[in-house]
Amino acid sequence: MDYASSILGFLPGGRRSTGISQLLDKLEAYLSPAQVERVREAYEFGAEKHRGQKRVSGEPYITHPVAVADILADLRLDADTLVAAILHDVIEDTPTAKAEIASIFGQVVAELVDGVSKLDQIQFKNRQEAQAESFRKMLLAMVRDIRVIMVKLADRMHNMRTLGVMPPVKRRRSARETLEIYAPIAERLGLYAVKLELEDLGFRALYPYRYKVLERELKRARGNQKEFIGKIAETFKGALKKAALPGGVEGREKHLYSIYKKMQNKKISLNEMVDVYGFRIIVDSADTCYRTLGLVHSVYKPMPGRFKDYIAIPRVNGYQSLHTTLFGPNGIPIEVQIRSEEMHRVAESGIAAHWKYKSGGDTFGGIEHDRAREWLASLVQIQEGGSSEEFLESVKVDLFPDKVYVFTPKGKILRLPSGATAVDFAYAIHTDVGNRCVAAKVDRRLVPLRTPLRNGQTVEIITAKGATPNPSWSTFLVTAKARAAIRAYLKNLKRGEALELGKRLLSLALEEFSLNLKKIPAANIDAVVKELKLKDAAELYEKIGLGERLAPLVARRLQPARDGGEHIGARSGPLMIAGTEGLLVTYARCCFPIPNDPIMAYLSAGRGVMIHRQNCGNLAEYRKQPEKWLSVAWEATHGRTFSCEIQLEINNRVGVLAAVASSIAGTETNIDQVSLEERDVSSSSLKFQLQVRDRRHLAQVIKTIRRMPDVQRVFRTLA
Repeated sequence: MDYASSILGFLPGGRRSTGISQLLDKLEAYLSPAQVERVREAYEFGAEKHRGQKRVSGEPYITHPVAVADILADLRLDADTLVAAILHDVIEDTPTAKAEIASIFGQVVAELVDGVSKLDQIQFKNRQEAQAESFRKMLLAMVRDIRVIMVKLADRMHNMRTLGVMPPVKRRRSARETLEIYAPIAERLGLYAVKLELEDLGFRALYPYRYKVLERELKRARGNQKEFIGKIAETFKGALKKAALPGGVEGREKHLYSIYKKMQNKKISLNEMVDVYGFRIIVDSADTCYRTLGLVHSVYKPMPGRFKDYIAIPRVNGYQSLHTTLFGPNGIPIEVQIRSEEMHRVAESGIAAHWKYKSGGDTFGGIEHDRAREWLASLVQIQEGGSSEEFLESVKVDLFPDKVYVFTPKGKILRLPSGATAVDFAYAIHTDVGNRCVAAKVDRRLVPLRTPLRNGQTVEIITAKGATPNPSWSTFLVTAKARAAIRAYLKNLKRGEALELGKRLLSLALEEFSLNLKKIPAANIDAVVKELKLKDAAELYEKIGLGERLAPLVARRLQPARDGGEHIGARSGPLMIAGTEGLLVTYARCCFPIPNDPIMAYLSAGRGVMIHRQNCGNLAEYRKQPEKWLSVAWEATHGRTFSCEIQLEINNRVGVLAAVASSIAGTETNIDQVSLEERDVSSSSLKFQLQVRDRRHLAQVIKTIRRMPDVQRVFRTLA
């Protein structure tokens, strides 16, 4: 009796399952009988667990897991992966526990199934959060075992193939998810055939009308196309034969979704597409690839600027090939890819091309797997800190393959997303290098850290001991790893600063009751911590520093009970501000306070202390909450500069702006920003944002500007 015959009872009416028969036939071609038996047992187990469950189409539910396993069998994956594929919905859709799967099929299979399962047991605020958290869990499971994503991609592919029975809203949602997340992951892992099918299915479901129009237009153009492609293919074959170079030639039409994306990105019509026709020449070695390139360039003239060497510098997913675009017959552009048989196998199957079964277990081999593993390992750093939605967006940024290739001083190639800066490069080397980065050299010349990198540049990062990341870097970083590292650093820095600021604020508040924080018994502090439902004293200080707890109220709770009513101590002194308090002391952009200005401070929840000038027009609203106000005073600022804004009314004359800027520079003052506020025939109103040390420095700048003949009026702005 064959395997399929023994399980007929699991399908309604004893029908023979062609799906499982087909799967087992495929597996017998490359797995041992014992392994095929394991897959059959998994089918029996899954069919029993899913008994009575049906898909939206009305088919027994077990047909879906079998179809997923069948897709993976085409990639010749191992028995554990196939068993996990058949059981991938058992934890999620039936009362089966992970432990039961582990006891019957082993811990490896149980981990794979768990990695694919969604998090339906946990309640989330919204669907987006649930989806993002499931995605985070799946990707982090990939880090432990890359086969998790293989199962998930096959699962998504079969769901997309059968999407027609779903409601339109769900169809569009699944299609968008497929195009934004799963197809790029397949490409990142080098699973090109999987990526193409996912894109085609996603495009058809998300934009059915656009898909039909494009398909119809290409069919219309296809009348002469077969003859056209055949003629060029024969020309290439003849040239190869004449040069005694072994190789096969395949003619193909460009993928529908790639045509659509190119039309969309370049804002061109189908008639303007230059490379709808493509040819693939597969030869025996990398050396023959380059010889063949010279040959095709002698047959048809190459198009300038359209040659790419992915053999010398492979894509991030390990893809290797030579790409060139030629002027074909009648000047029609044709794209040619030249690769070896091994390169072709990797291009179609990616990391799955290196799947090997060893006696000790199942493993991937090859450089493609190493690259995939490197990317997956970076996901661990990306996910530290931040919400699931942030993680999902970060990974989506990393998935899209527009890359620049740059070199380290020792000649190592790094691949970065298009637009990546010198700081992204520093973090790509190592998080510590990024954190201690102070300058960068591109091709031996110093450049600003925000400089976008270009292909072929050599980048050297200069670090300094004790240097720390600049929060402003987050405005220009491109890579998910760099942004995650900055976010983690700032989060820890903010927590530390909040703790210190909270201690200072509580100490000031306690002075009103003639108390000292150091002399408050630990038991009293612990009692307040418990009363406020916090973890420890550190969290209490942090909450005060962040403005989420008010220091005077906490101080009142810490005050010991006294006979004869509440004790009113001497009014506490002001909080001293030196301008070096970091993230938790913010200088308002409405009034730009600077040292020696009369100032007031306001506790803002989550942001700490906001400093305003006392005559700032925006304080009216805040004055309604006197309990959140702090008395503050300037301390010595040790040469630090502060932002300040002045407004000028000047005569319209050629060169007057340059003259004013030169005059300001003469007072050793930096100009951050200049903006034109108003302009008429004879005069203009300008705003300058400057960096000054204090009021005395600002007065010197204003005095210097007033002496200029074309300046009618100059004054400091105020909200």
